[in-house]
Amino acid sequence: MARPGHSTAWLPLLVLLFAAGAAAQSGCLSAAFTGGRTFLKCNQLPVLGASLHWTYHAGNGTADIAFRAPSGADGWVGWVITPSGSGMAGSNVFVASQSGGAVSVLTTILRTTAPTLDNTALSFDVPVPASAEYAGGAYTIYATVALPGNPTSQHTVWQAGPISGGRISPHPVSGQNVQSAQNLDFLSGTSTGGSNSRLHRRNTIKIQHTIVGDNDRELLHGVLNGVGWGVLIPLGAMIARYLRVFESADPAWFYLHIACQISGYALGVAGWGLGLKLGSESKGLTYSTHRNIGIAIFCLATLQVFALFLRPDKKNKYRVYWNAYHHSVGYSVIVLAAVNIFKGLNILKPVTGWKTSYIVILATLAGVALVLEAITWAIVLRRRKRNQAHGGANGTGVQL
Repeated sequence: MARPGHSTAWLPLLVLLFAAGAAAQSGCLSAAFTGGRTFLKCNQLPVLGASLHWTYHAGNGTADIAFRAPSGADGWVGWVITPSGSGMAGSNVFVASQSGGAVSVLTTILRTTAPTLDNTALSFDVPVPASAEYAGGAYTIYATVALPGNPTSQHTVWQAGPISGGRISPHPVSGQNVQSAQNLDFLSGTSTGGSNSRLHRRNTIKIQHTIVGDNDRELLHGVLNGVGWGVLIPLGAMIARYLRVFESADPAWFYLHIACQISGYALGVAGWGLGLKLGSESKGLTYSTHRNIGIAIFCLATLQVFALFLRPDKKNKYRVYWNAYHHSVGYSVIVLAAVNIFKGLNILKPVTGWKTSYIVILATLAGVALVLEAITWAIVLRRRKRNQAHGGANGTGVQL
């Protein structure tokens, strides 16, 4: 009869453990950040009252992070990545503190066990420079980091200590300060070394679909732009330039040209819009050149669409100006699109086959264009000689 009572005695303890886990989750998941920042994953760290929030970008191996830890205004907090995997030497450190009410963040590399905390560049890229704030009795450090060596699993450390005489003083070397380390996988959210594994499992399940969805949307963004701007638009230009030389292809070449251009524009705009959406969701991470070229492509391509409605008759005296405008804008779109597709591939870093495939497609289009250029010029020159022999000094009327 004692066994049922003994078993029941565990129930209050289980309830307390469950409540503690739920409270930890709530504190981590409900955290709010200034500037509208949001993060896909979080980890309520087991000691020092700290939490780590991040969004990992698999396409380029970077992570947007927010490290938050309580401290008095006369203290400091720090978050560390150790590329070597253990030990203090070589650790890359972000330290937040304040002086005279002004909050700052220092970045440095710990070369020895008694380092001089000079503000230096880290051993890995920091695409978005670190910043910090102090509110509600806690520091928050924001940064975007390129994970060292690009593996998703990194050895991380967090610390807190006092400010003495306006200078950062060493942290305690006992209690929680010697337990504040873990190996964290930024992709899966799993960790070893004392973090709250229950929280990680829940977060991983909760956002796994979102992470996969982001990668799928990045890939879809690339495919839409690659096919639209990078294949259909150049193909439409080639049709207009080379097929119209053949009298039997008139007016079929014109409708093929329009079909390719409209289809390419529709796919390109869809990919461009998706890219803007992805950019708006990636707080603190901006690929300015890629974005600006994309906007320029959209604007120029939209001008080309309007060109269809503004096209004067062939005999109109303004037709020569329209041709110059139409050709220059069209070729500008093709060149900018090729440049931006390669920039996008460098950002996304897909498997090698994607970049190779686009290079093959581009080389094929260029090779076909080169052959057709020679053929059409031969036809035009031969036709021009024939017309001149019959008194038609103005040639064929075909413009290349």
